Amino acid sequence: MAEAGADSSNAAVDGGGGSVQNDYPTIDPTSFDVVLCGTGLPESVLAAACAAAGKTVLHVDPSPFYGSLYSSIQLSSLASFLSREATPPTSTVAAAASDWHTVVDLHRRIVYSEVETSGAAPEPARRFTIDLVGPRVLYCADEAVDLLLRSGGSHHVEFKSVEGGSLLYWEGCLYPVPDSRQAIFKDTTLKLKEKNILFRFFKLVQAHIAAASASADETGQGDAPARILEEDLDLPFVEFLKKQGLPPKMRAVVLYAIAMADYNQDGADPCEKLITTREGIDTIALYSSSIGRFANAEGTFIYPMYGHGELPQAFCRCAAVKGAIYVLRMPVVALLMDEEKKHFVGARLVSGQDILCQQLIIDPSYKTILDVPFDGSDSHFPRKVVRGVCIISKSVKQGSSNVLVIFPPKSLEEQQVTAVRLLQLSSNLAVCPPGMFMSYLSTPCTDVSVGKQCIKKAIDALYSPQASDGSEDHLETASESTEDVKPTLIWSCVYVQEITQGTAGPLLSCPMPDEYLDYRNILGSTKKLFASIYADEEFLPKKSAPVYANDDSDSAE
Repeated sequence: MAEAGADSSNAAVDGGGGSVQNDYPTIDPTSFDVVLCGTGLPESVLAAACAAAGKTVLHVDPSPFYGSLYSSIQLSSLASFLSREATPPTSTVAAAASDWHTVVDLHRRIVYSEVETSGAAPEPARRFTIDLVGPRVLYCADEAVDLLLRSGGSHHVEFKSVEGGSLLYWEGCLYPVPDSRQAIFKDTTLKLKEKNILFRFFKLVQAHIAAASASADETGQGDAPARILEEDLDLPFVEFLKKQGLPPKMRAVVLYAIAMADYNQDGADPCEKLITTREGIDTIALYSSSIGRFANAEGTFIYPMYGHGELPQAFCRCAAVKGAIYVLRMPVVALLMDEEKKHFVGARLVSGQDILCQQLIIDPSYKTILDVPFDGSDSHFPRKVVRGVCIISKSVKQGSSNVLVIFPPKSLEEQQVTAVRLLQLSSNLAVCPPGMFMSYLSTPCTDVSVGKQCIKKAIDALYSPQASDGSEDHLETASESTEDVKPTLIWSCVYVQEITQGTAGPLLSCPMPDEYLDYRNILGSTKKLFASIYADEEFLPKKSAPVYANDDSDSAE
């Protein structure tokens, strides 16, 4: 299923996949409102939004599966996918030049680098499905879930909760994250004073969130005094936490495990990317509202069955229902530009066929010399994220299948200036066989060597290598009274991914998978791109969703 195509409509067409002209289908019609190259999540959401707005859409992808850089692929295909070279495909047909447009070659950028694997991949490898965007989750209350519900995409994907909650790695131990009043009350690792401080802090934050919500609804003005002062909202969040009396460990819980800060916020040398109190509370509000949203989802986070590659497929199915045409195994080899207007008017396919369009949007793994950053002045400086994938023998938290682990800055080594996040997944998500677990790690970085070192130290902290003498290391879990045997690391892969933003100007492209745990930034850029081309159209209105029997918007599945 992870590499299956979207087949929900007769409008979906599958390319032949051969290397000669006759193996490629001829696309008819030859002119569309929108042509998208690449079926990553942003492109697929855009395709669904454009189709819902009544636009004619052609959506092509050079791969035999959906998802592009957001795919879920089999373990046996991972090495070849990560090692793809930065070379453009070659057209099988020499198309004649035109008097009214210029042909602009596309080049494939190198997205992944410094790939290191360790251990022997277990067999059968096809039983393991690897997310290229991991670790990644959805908040139960975030916009990605709302878009799936509004578009009807929720009927094409099933979710399960990260029922094990979150753990914080602190001073060599794993601690449960007290993210609610009930969790604080049950946490046996917290002292009474720490519980009281957290109770007061969360009470203040919840009162502020409630007052802000009431103010937005133009009711409840009497709650205004409960709101946090404006000058405090503009403070660095860490300074506000200090004013509330939170000790270092509790600040780490709030900053990195709940507010999801990526860079070092505390200590003598905090980074320049300090989050404000306003930003921190916005994320806490999302976190809190996610708890209990769905009756069958325990906790804050959910994860798609079969992997995140199911999300692009879900939106592609929605687009196909609205008439979008899909062609897989169909690379775009060049773009067609109106030289006078400096506007792209079409694409040349590997088959040699020219397709014309009003709007052209390409996969971010392609580039031309005309790329212009879409999201700010510093977008042309590529960021990097180090990712890791592990196959392990058992769960890091006894009795839990799916767990999120946060390593705050400085928790692994002094040079660590960014948080490391690890997401453990089990066979109940159909990503690995029973008796084994998958885990994903990531950390943003400017220094690749430091980033890779942090990922490797996180792996070493939680897992023990396979030993020929059968000896096993131990991992101390603070919630338990005794030490527990570390899970055995069976196989791992660590690699570096470049991150580029979407581009504007003559050529539009979507953002790459970023370093964050969720899709908020990616969807924000996607909505901005849609508004730039169709300012008068609503982005995936609820009325655009097909009507299904037994619709249940209160279920995570």
